[in-house]
Amino acid sequence: MITVFGSINLDLIGRVERLPQPGETVPGDDFSTAPGGKGANQALAAVRAGAAVQMVGAVGGDAFADEALALLRTDGVDLERVRVAGGATGVALILVDQAGENVIAVIPGANGTLTPDDAAGLTFAAADVLLLQLEVPVAAIEMAAKRARDGGAAVLLNLAPFRTDALHLVQHATHLIVNETECAAAADALGVAEGTLEDRAKALAAGQAVSVIVTLGKDGVMAIADGVVERVAAPQVDAIDTVGAGDTFCGYFAAGLLGGLPQADALKLAATAGSLACTKAGAQPSIPFRREVASALGT
Repeated sequence: MITVFGSINLDLIGRVERLPQPGETVPGDDFSTAPGGKGANQALAAVRAGAAVQMVGAVGGDAFADEALALLRTDGVDLERVRVAGGATGVALILVDQAGENVIAVIPGANGTLTPDDAAGLTFAAADVLLLQLEVPVAAIEMAAKRARDGGAAVLLNLAPFRTDALHLVQHATHLIVNETECAAAADALGVAEGTLEDRAKALAAGQAVSVIVTLGKDGVMAIADGVVERVAAPQVDAIDTVGAGDTFCGYFAAGLLGGLPQADALKLAATAGSLACTKAGAQPSIPFRREVASALGT
């Protein structure tokens, strides 16, 4: 099983001509809401990839909670360990421009109430996968990671949104998933020497004893483990909205590992799914089903 320990949000999405500069107001032409949160997005991606998935997190006691959980519930994610906290459900305020680029502000709400106690009762086996991100308190994430490593499970840490106070979590991970910006920020914070992106990713992998996976957008993905570099291309698509593409990659990659795919095949599956997510609007609504990804791969 895949356990996703992380955030559950409702996304509030505005579409604008271009992203505003500080202090600037720009016109928009559309507004919508959609379930989101990096944890929930990754859980939905994993279940749509065909994996058995449980979500561990929290929502508020407000009107946003049901909508935030709607697609997880519909698609069969186990929500038994999602608790209702006092106060508001987490929200993400998202602006998307005409080129599909975005800026996001996240208000944690109930996500900020997670504690190590929410992870203390989790049990894992060697065949399991734990998927983590950084939108909930670090102490709670660390407890979940320790529980998974104690059980011999794979621990996939998506270092997003990047936080220097979470870098010590890398020691508990088997796989570190970052984009180019996060890779550079982690390398800087951990004192990795300057060089090419590949050089720095190699140094991170060696120095932290972890497999490093760097998502490269339209250029696919680069993975480094034991000094070996693997590159996998991504299909070229007309991007409408990049929101959720990275989370889709993470969920599909976790499902590929859980299903026993060789790493190269799991990366190809995940990169294809992430690209397809860019062709639709929203975070969770854009996440493709396994049959769509299989069709794009010609399998």
